[in-house]
Amino acid sequence: MRLGILLATCGLLAASSLLTACVEASTSSPTFAPLAADPFTAAREELVESGIIAWGVEDPAVLQAMRTVPRHRFVPPEYWDQAYKNHPLPIGFGQTISQPYIVALMTEALGLEIGDRVLEIGTGSGYQAAVLAELGMEVYSIEIVGPLAESAANVLEELGYTKLNLKHGDGYFGWEEAAPFDAIIATAAPDHVPQPLLRQLKLGGILVIPVGPVGGFQELWSIRRTAEDVYENKSLGGVTFVPLVREAGTD
Repeated sequence: MRLGILLATCGLLAASSLLTACVEASTSSPTFAPLAADPFTAAREELVESGIIAWGVEDPAVLQAMRTVPRHRFVPPEYWDQAYKNHPLPIGFGQTISQPYIVALMTEALGLEIGDRVLEIGTGSGYQAAVLAELGMEVYSIEIVGPLAESAANVLEELGYTKLNLKHGDGYFGWEEAAPFDAIIATAAPDHVPQPLLRQLKLGGILVIPVGPVGGFQELWSIRRTAEDVYENKSLGGVTFVPLVREAGTD
């Protein structure tokens, strides 16, 4: 069932409602084939060479996904001239699309294999979900800001990324009915690591998440679940993310 059909039928429901049905995710690669006449192809290649490879990202599959996904389609048209600069951009509602290097770094840190089940907290523009889809992942993504959730679903469908599972809701609680996950990635920063996300990791699974207060020091963490109640933490360095938006009335 197409994303657009579901959105037109169901509309934008409450925070716990589904934007799309849980469609079986594709494990084949890639779903999007850029047009030969795409004027941004050279800009994407330059970004990957100078802003991703040069900064230490090495995974060939991640690099190819970054070369393929058309980042300009995930930002407002007035920012298309900056779409392949190595910095975040506003997407409305106080949210941003992450710096391309950070997207590549976090994706590489997940240590993914084709067909892995990946949960994304904070769909935002949909760009990170598209990168994960290019890698052949079974993608689940949650966005609390309704208009962003709907916009991301529309763009992803237009680009051919239809075999995704998208939900409008509070990402703090994860997606329990779809758990466990091989990996979880958070694209906004809570002030502590949400326990529901830790519990929804498979044994051996990795959570990559920025943690820290609004306006204060934030640190990017890779957290691997090594046993039922045992987690190994690794710092990936200091970062700056928008805060994780919560549903009204929750702590």
